[in-house]
Amino acid sequence: MGVVTVRIDVSLEGVDWVQAKADLAADDFDNGRTPEALRRSFEQSQHVAFAWSGDRVVGMARLLSDGVCNAYLVDVWTASAYRRRGIAAAMIRRLLDEVPGQHVGLQTHEVQRLYESLGFRPQPEFWSVVVGSWLDNDANR
Repeated sequence: MGVVTVRIDVSLEGVDWVQAKADLAADDFDNGRTPEALRRSFEQSQHVAFAWSGDRVVGMARLLSDGVCNAYLVDVWTASAYRRRGIAAAMIRRLLDEVPGQHVGLQTHEVQRLYESLGFRPQPEFWSVVVGSWLDNDANR
């Protein structure tokens, strides 16, 4: 792949959610949401970022925030063929610019060096619970 121009955008307009779901699955980044549930997750997030190469989404990320003091970074993905080019970092920086003064958390089991390079530091513990069965809700039916 020669020189490829990638642009970062914060609009959901033009996203092909069926293709995005297929691309996530092909990259082993699919967590089971339907294309419609994936769209809904992004639509209901306070802040979103997409990386585009032409008319194709090659990266996405979203940030949940209370607008005051706490935010949570989720669904950070860059297509395999576009990784290690600063795309994820650019999306994350764009999202962080939207929440000055807020504590931003995330959960990851990979790419700790990326997050560390952006100023994130490990926290002592993270606890979670799934209410009922994973993705068994109206958004996924």
